[in-house]
This record gives sequence, C-alpha cells and structure tokens, in this order.
Amino acid sequence: MDLIPDPCYTCRNRRIQCDQTGVPCGKCQKAGLECLDKRPFRWVKGVAIRGKMQGRSYENAGSSFTQHAPMSTAKSRRALIRSSQGRLAKSNDNERICKLFIVYDSDKNPFRSLIALGMKDLVLLKALLAMAARHHVNAGQPFHQLGNLTSPRLISANRDALLFKHQAMEALSHSLRDRNLANQDTTVASVFLLIFLDLLESGSDGWNFHLEGAKSLIASIYKHSEDQAVINQGPGETVRGIRDFIMKQIYLIETLGATFLRPRLLSQIAPFDQRESQLQEAIEKSFLGCPGYILMAIQQLSMQRDSIADSRPLDGDAEESHTHDTTALLELIQNFDSYTWASNLQQSRNSSAQEIANLSTLSEVYKIGALLYGRRILDSVTGEFTEQNDKVLELLGMADSLKDDEAMFKCVLWPIFVAGLESQWQAQRDLLVGCMERFWNITSCLNAVNATKILQEYWDQETSPGGNRSEWIFNIGCLGRDWLWI
Repeated sequence: MDLIPDPCYTCRNRRIQCDQTGVPCGKCQKAGLECLDKRPFRWVKGVAIRGKMQGRSYENAGSSFTQHAPMSTAKSRRALIRSSQGRLAKSNDNERICKLFIVYDSDKNPFRSLIALGMKDLVLLKALLAMAARHHVNAGQPFHQLGNLTSPRLISANRDALLFKHQAMEALSHSLRDRNLANQDTTVASVFLLIFLDLLESGSDGWNFHLEGAKSLIASIYKHSEDQAVINQGPGETVRGIRDFIMKQIYLIETLGATFLRPRLLSQIAPFDQRESQLQEAIEKSFLGCPGYILMAIQQLSMQRDSIADSRPLDGDAEESHTHDTTALLELIQNFDSYTWASNLQQSRNSSAQEIANLSTLSEVYKIGALLYGRRILDSVTGEFTEQNDKVLELLGMADSLKDDEAMFKCVLWPIFVAGLESQWQAQRDLLVGCMERFWNITSCLNAVNATKILQEYWDQETSPGGNRSEWIFNIGCLGRDWLWI
C-alpha cells in the first residue's frame, strides 16, 4: 500500500500517530473526523477562544450590535463608527499602544496612521478600542497577582475590552463576506491588530489564526498589486506606507512565531519577498529592533529544525547536509557586526552615543539568542551536547543592562525565553523571572506572564542540570497551546 508522504494535521493535533494510508487516513475515518493536511484557518465567534467566555457574546449589552440595525446596512455601520469615534479620540491608552508596539515612537509611527484610519473604518475602530481597553485592564494589575479584578473601574474596563473585541470580530466577519470590504487595506490592518490584541490577552492560540487570515487576505488583495486599477483603489501614500509596515511585521511575527511551534504548523512563508526591504527598515518603523539579517537567519534555522523533525532518524547524507547548512548559518550569525548595524540604522535620528550603544546591545541579545537556538538544532543532528552557559550569562547580562531603557527592553522577550530554556542555575532563573516582570511592567502584555509559567513548568520537569537538553528545540512546541513570545 502506498502511504501519503506526511501525517495528517488531525492526527498530529490529537497527538496520535497517523497511519498515512490515504485521505482520509484510517484513524480519522474510524473516529469520524475530518482528515486535514494542515491546520485549518478559522476565526471563532464569541468574545473568547477558550475559558469561561468561550462562545459567549454580549447580545444584551447596551452597545451591542444587536441593539442596532442589521450590519448589512451602510447606515448602521456609519452610526456605529460615529458612536465610537469620541471614545477612540479620548483614549489615553491608544497613545500608550502607539508607543508599545514600536521601538521608537515618532510622528512616523505607523500605528498613529492606523488610528487616523480607524476613525473611518468600523472593524479597525473596534480593534483599536479593544486593544486600548485590554491594555488599560492589564496595566492595573501586578505581575504576581493577576486575574483578581476587584476594582469597579477594572471590572468595567474588562467588560469594555471583551465587548469591543466581540464587536471587532462581528464587524470583521461581516467585512469578509463582502468582497469590496474584504479587499480593503483597513481590513488587513484590523486582522493584524488582532494579533497584538492576543499578545495583550495571553499570547496563545488566537495570534496564529489571525496571522494565517492576514496572509490569505494579503495574497488575495495584493496578488495584482502592480495593476494600476488596484493601486488606485487605495487612499494614497499613507495606506501604502501602512501596507508595507504590516507586511514586514507579518514576516517578523511569522518567523519568530514559528520557532516555538510544532514543525510546519504555520503555512509557508507569505508569497511576498520582504528580505531586501527588511534589511533596510527604518528604526522609526521597527516593531522589535531585531536586525533583518538575524531575522532571516532565524527563519532559516527554524526551517532546518522542521526539516530535521520530518526526517528523523537521519541517514548519512541528510546528517551531513544539515550539519553543513546549520554550521554555515551559525557562522554567518557570529560574524554579524551589531555596532555597525546600529550606527547605520540610527543615522536618520541623529542619535546619541548611548542610543547607538543600546540598540547595538539589543542586536547582540538577538544575535546570541539565535546562536543558542541554532546550536541546539546542530546538536540534534550530531548527537552532541554543547555547553552554552557562557552565552546564557552573556545574553542575560546584556538584557539586564537594558532594563532602564524601556524602548529597548520591551523588545527582548524572544531571546530571553531562549535563554530561559538554556538556563541551568537558580540565580539565572531568578534573573529571568525578574526580566519577565520588568517586561510586564513596561508592556502589560500577558504573554510575558505566560512565558514565565511555561519556563517554570519546563524547569520543574528537568531531571538533571547537566543532562542533554537539546530536545527542547522540538518538544517546546508540544505544550498544548501555540505561544508567541514577542
């Protein structure tokens, strides 16, 4: 019997071995389940994807859609926009959001342009309000005592956050059913913002659905972007700038997000090539400050990991090929000059020597994180175990040196999570928890709290500090939920 080349997604998701006998496979057919080759794209109804609020909505809330005329009418959409514009304009939390998801805030910050567009677009407006309300709730809670909302102010803000998210999803669902609305840049921007909302809410499970949705919309909308008729539909240079920003950040989220997921859980890299423009990204429009060169190397390492996972056990030729390719990537990363990169990137800002030094340090933090990640991939091929304690100490020392620079420190979650997986000693782990708390205090993103919990669970599972820990490179994605550490 000829087997299909890859196990089906349904069996992988059920954590059972697929028999690969066909489509549907025997196990899916026996269980009466749909046999899927890859993770399906879906957006859920209701205000939450899981937990007590799963499937629930706010039909009875005073500002719910069901209190208004049907959403199919343009008149009702205009009325809803007018009813929320004042709240968006007055929200101090939107000002904080603008500063949060960019390295350096300035008048060139693309998030400020999104707020201006949100004053005219219902989906974008509700997504912005949901982010602002959720950030407001989070900012009122301490790192070690989250979830106990006793203040009437926070309880009200929490209801607002859930309501605005529900309204954003309802409006998005309506827009996706209308070809004209679905093909607007503001619709893609709204989906993009829902990824950031997920970082504020938890950092798990919602972001990858939104990412896949955004990629699908981009592939559809921008397929014929060279066509003048398509270009003329946009409102001009502002939207084209936002479009470029969103595409770059989707590439970044996709690259860093894939590193801790089960292999091949995300679809292939988006069909647009961001490599050259990513290398030239202005710091005023950069989300994380990770050099494009390092980001591309991380992407290639992640692809190596997936290929190795699919092929284990490796035969001699495969082992030699993976060893050569991964070693070459590590050498390229090691040779990257962070100070030169930071100096060139900061020229447009007339930056001080301290700003250049801090950006260079941030680059080094990502560089070391990529080296730690890549070395474990190489070890999985060779069967060796490379001691990396010195690099962990170096990374943590550099991250700690940035703790007083909020613009830089809010960018370090991915590399310090890698360092956490490699940390052996309690002093290192205590410093990491302190870094996570500092990250929370700056960003109010709940993914930092969950990152801490995941690391503590991982540390508890370790049997010996000096044992072979190479396998986390594959196993960390099998946590039952799909996490984004950015």
